[in-house]
Amino acid sequence: MKPIWIVDDDQSIRFVLEKALLRENLLTRSFTNPRDVLLALAADDDKGPQVLVSDIRMPGGSGLDLLEKVKIKYPGLPVIIMTAYSDLDSAVSAFQGGAFEYLPKPFDVPKAVELIRRAVEESQREEYAEESMADAPEMLGQAPAMQDVFRAIGRLSQSNVTVMITGESGSGKELVARALHKHSPRANGPFIAINTAAIPKDLLESELFGHERGAFTGAQTMRRGRFEQADGGTLFLDEIGDMPFDLQTRLLRVLSDGHFYRVGGHGSVKTNVRVIAATHQNLEQRVKDGGFREDLFHRLNVIRLRLPALRERREDIPTLTRHFLQQSAAQLGVEPKRISDAALVWLGHFGFPGNVRQLENICHWLTVMAPAQVIEPKDLPPEVGVMAAAPPGITVPELMVRTDPGELYTKSPELLVAASQEPSSLVEQPLVLANATLPYVKAENWESGLEVEASALLETDRTDVWDELTRRFESRLILAALAVTRGRRIEAAQKLGIGRNTITRKIQELGLEDK
Repeated sequence: MKPIWIVDDDQSIRFVLEKALLRENLLTRSFTNPRDVLLALAADDDKGPQVLVSDIRMPGGSGLDLLEKVKIKYPGLPVIIMTAYSDLDSAVSAFQGGAFEYLPKPFDVPKAVELIRRAVEESQREEYAEESMADAPEMLGQAPAMQDVFRAIGRLSQSNVTVMITGESGSGKELVARALHKHSPRANGPFIAINTAAIPKDLLESELFGHERGAFTGAQTMRRGRFEQADGGTLFLDEIGDMPFDLQTRLLRVLSDGHFYRVGGHGSVKTNVRVIAATHQNLEQRVKDGGFREDLFHRLNVIRLRLPALRERREDIPTLTRHFLQQSAAQLGVEPKRISDAALVWLGHFGFPGNVRQLENICHWLTVMAPAQVIEPKDLPPEVGVMAAAPPGITVPELMVRTDPGELYTKSPELLVAASQEPSSLVEQPLVLANATLPYVKAENWESGLEVEASALLETDRTDVWDELTRRFESRLILAALAVTRGRRIEAAQKLGIGRNTITRKIQELGLEDK
């Protein structure tokens, strides 16, 4: 494994981290200023560090400047920024610059080591992902709709023309953009992606065009924007339909002549960038509604490439599922799980509102949560059952345990599997399972399933229904968040809107440590 690089002009800080990491069998290499780090990176071009830990304020350079320069060369490298409590504004800038995490001084050594451990794991996952990308096919799909996409990518392979990719969220628009870049004359240049909907309006202009030092509060250094970073390559603008109207004017100018101004700057900057845009919205309607500039629409809409939703290419679900299970197992260092034909039937009839991204997350969830090596229908996550149409071949009388107005439910997932393997009549009514731990077939919404389960518990002699359902709800919610974030607790807490201490306490209270 490559060493951890520590950058700090304070010898005591370097000494403490070196000794603590050595006890954890982690190699280190120390520097006193950013200049020496950049020289070492230039001399050690192929390797670089596993993780970079840097102070912010040092003689001869800033940690934030170093962060920006390192990220250009090693975009996947985790960088931890050390900062005093008085430097919290700088910590915010560090996150905006792509830092993995910030470490406040004075720090608790065990917590610092734990943070660096997490960064090492993230770095190793990134390395594996890059190797997998090199070995694995860029995109998978035998469905006719996907074959049309592959043919379009082939036709555009020698072109620099602007492309507009349309399709639902999670359908793989960025993968198509990367494939267009990889098979273009710009393949040796950078590929820079930015989701315009994920960045606040007041920060998006700086993200795209960069800023000069002092342009606004917190702009402590000059920063190159995405257009400059993508010079000679491809810039992928995801969710372009959500771009603020005033920024659309600036974007139109860049697309017209390749010139722009950094925020707070007075000198024109020229860039040579191929733009690929993507959206899940109807841009023609956005133009009619006055939310999107018509001239920008025509500038972007030179070649339009529509990406099908996963429900339009259901024949690809088995191949994609097996691929994602292999991928998740390799990332987690475990034996790949196999999926039964009966479970694939259920997946094949799920609506997948989140498309391929949702299937990938489900496969990661199954790799972590499925108890056996072979995944059966009962192992599938709850949302698959709640939202899925009933698989063909399920007979209503065999499944019906009790009838409520407009509802049927069963307590026998094994019966569902058996029925799905013996085709008979197609269930048209919604099905609701009484046991919340089993996969739902179809309910109006998840609250309906909760109401059914609550009613069943309330009819018993139990006096802890509130605590029981709260425990189940919190457990499912936290496990789902951890599955989505690949086990990163801080990120999971942020997505859930709770504090990092809260999620740690809940994991301990709910006994989720070993799950």
